[in-house]
Amino acid sequence: MPTKPLFWVGTSLEDLRAFPADWKPMATVGSDLYELRIRTRQEHRVFYIAKLPEGVYVLHAFEKRSRKTPQADIELARARLSQLVRQRRMRKE
Repeated sequence: MPTKPLFWVGTSLEDLRAFPADWKPMATVGSDLYELRIRTRQEHRVFYIAKLPEGVYVLHAFEKRSRKTPQADIELARARLSQLVRQRRMRKE
C-alpha cells in the first residue's frame, strides 16, 4: 500500500506533541473517521481521516478525562472535518 502525506488540522499537531511518548493505536470509530486510543495514566484520543487520496488528515487530538467522549471534542472534530470538506471542494472548483 502506498504511503500518504500527513496533514494536521487546527492545533492537532501541538496537542499530539503534548502526549506521552509511549502510545499505541487502537480501534476505529466509524467508516471514514478513525480514532487512536492512547492509554497511559491518562486517556488520549486522536481523530483522523485516512481515506482521502492526497493524504491523512489529523482532525483533533485531546486528553480524555471521563468515560464518555466530551461533546465539545466531538463537535470540534466535526467542525474541522466540515472545514476540510469545504476546502477540498473549493480547490476542485
